[in-house]
Amino acid sequence: MNLIEGRNPVLEALKSGREIDKLFVQSGQLEGSIRQIIAIARDKKILIKEVDKAKLDRMSATKSHQGVIASAALYKYYEVDDILEIAKEKAEDPFIVILDEITDPQNLGSILRSCDGAGVHGVIIPKRRAASLTPIIGKISAGAVEYVPVAKVTNLNQTMDYLKEKGLWIAGADASGDPYYEKDMTGPLALVVGSEGKGLGKLIKENCDFIVGIPMAGKISSLNAAVSCAVVIFEAKKQRALKNAAGSLQDGSIH
Repeated sequence: MNLIEGRNPVLEALKSGREIDKLFVQSGQLEGSIRQIIAIARDKKILIKEVDKAKLDRMSATKSHQGVIASAALYKYYEVDDILEIAKEKAEDPFIVILDEITDPQNLGSILRSCDGAGVHGVIIPKRRAASLTPIIGKISAGAVEYVPVAKVTNLNQTMDYLKEKGLWIAGADASGDPYYEKDMTGPLALVVGSEGKGLGKLIKENCDFIVGIPMAGKISSLNAAVSCAVVIFEAKKQRALKNAAGSLQDGSIH
């Protein structure tokens, strides 16, 4: 059983079509967004149980259930090819984030939320030495885990080689890299983000086509993994939007 906790994560799970078999709602907490949650659950013929706060507290892993917990099927992991197919169906160049040993659930949840906002088609994580999809991740990501496909792979280097064969360029995020805003991040792209403390692994870094860094003006030498990832992927989003806009203008002038 996988529990989804908190009003926004539960609401997003319901909207996304996630398979939910039971909804636990705190007695007396039937106002605001919980009313909307209950209405959607009733439409979907989901069993709703009204329980006291003490029961929800015992069930909760996050200790921040906000009066509602949903019991759902386990999070689905995707294949790398599924992510590439999603980009193809959208007629977009693949845009993927690869996480090299991100073990902190807070970072993974934040990265998933940023990836959803930046239009990333999917995230790739290693099967070992990495945070996995859990109710806590669902809570931290504010429900983004329902929309961003995540693939688990045995060997990141081999996966990077496979993506190169599929036409993607591999960018690594590292303090030693050139300023991220000076690099072309349009086209088929995968960004590799390393763990806090260690950064990118030596072999992973050597396997990247180019390295991007974030110039720092203060006393601290780097940002944490989630913030670094967000900065770079939103720059890529901006570049892609500008390129698409320019392409649209050219198409318009031809016709």
